Amino acid sequence: MVRPLPEDPMLRELVVRARSFQFNRRRFLQGVGVTAASAGALSLAACAPGDELVWANWDGYMDTDDAGNYPTLDAFQKQTGITVKYRVDIDDNDTFYASIKDQLALGQFTGYDVACLTDWMVAQMIESGYALELDAASIPNRKNLNPSLEDVDYDPGRKYSLTWQSGYAGLVYDEKAVPGGISTVEELWDPAFKGKVVVLSELRDTIGVIMASQGVDIASNWGSDDFYAALDVVQREVSNGQIASIKGNSYTDDLLTGDAVVGIVWSGDVKSILNAELEAAGEQARFKFVIPDTGGTLWSDNFISLLGSKKNDKTAQLINYYYDPEVAAELAAWVNYITPVMGAQEAMRSIAPELADDPLIFPTEEDLAKVKMFRTLSPTESKEFSEAWVAVNVGA
Repeated sequence: MVRPLPEDPMLRELVVRARSFQFNRRRFLQGVGVTAASAGALSLAACAPGDELVWANWDGYMDTDDAGNYPTLDAFQKQTGITVKYRVDIDDNDTFYASIKDQLALGQFTGYDVACLTDWMVAQMIESGYALELDAASIPNRKNLNPSLEDVDYDPGRKYSLTWQSGYAGLVYDEKAVPGGISTVEELWDPAFKGKVVVLSELRDTIGVIMASQGVDIASNWGSDDFYAALDVVQREVSNGQIASIKGNSYTDDLLTGDAVVGIVWSGDVKSILNAELEAAGEQARFKFVIPDTGGTLWSDNFISLLGSKKNDKTAQLINYYYDPEVAAELAAWVNYITPVMGAQEAMRSIAPELADDPLIFPTEEDLAKVKMFRTLSPTESKEFSEAWVAVNVGA
């Protein structure tokens, strides 16, 4: 018998994600014990933290060698003497927040000192008082932040957050299964792909891409009718079996196994996870990312120091290290997301010259003109839209 979902929308979201969550091979290889870390975070949250700095991040977001080591992070630990426990514990923003929100509300240690979360979630954390002010004096490399990321509306002056990486949400297709490719959202609903479509559980990305395809300027002051028009599309395609799953980072599993051949995904994952997995197995890379003709979303994930942490000084040293242009370039060469660090492109010409003009790392004006940031939602909108989105997710 399937138990009914909780009434609390955040808990409903967590249950939905848990039912569909799968570990991919890289996540397993990168972090034997990561599952235990995730499960133990709540039970250890109220305990006094150890000497190590605990960092929560997403899958495929750290340079990794064949032995499963993290070269740039290892170099930081050797350089500073700071021990970092790197946890690939974020599958999407909502589920991660749901796992720590009770500890945050009590001002307790959550099990994590620093996390990299998306703009809208960072805005929520700052507004709730759950983010510590960064030790700016210990981050001299902050001067390398791309000026376009300096004064974001949720954190003017960047007192509480600094960008980790940025990227796009757009389309992916398996070139072997879809030799003709796709370039529009409407092509996802082709009957030929029935049961073979995966979309992101991040509302702002999936809904944002669909709204853009309907002619909505997602950065403007659009209304609820625009949101529900896009949601209706997802509901329809879930109900008729076109969309097979709605997932966070674990969507890559569906594409690698062939359970999905097209979808709405994040840009860097296509090369750093999907094609990297194939190449590691001796297969030819075959996944292709495209920004839809009608546009995609632009987003950033950001460092924040979490309430309850006693290591804000160590977090500052970590951020400062990753804002060194050479380190940023080494990282970007692996993760294939947009680096926020000025000077990284010049450093890339020495580290990996073939990537110095890669538009997924150093975007072109043409690509930037095709993407927009999903506008900030009011608290009322966020609650209403999130509940509606969870209801659709339940059916996926």
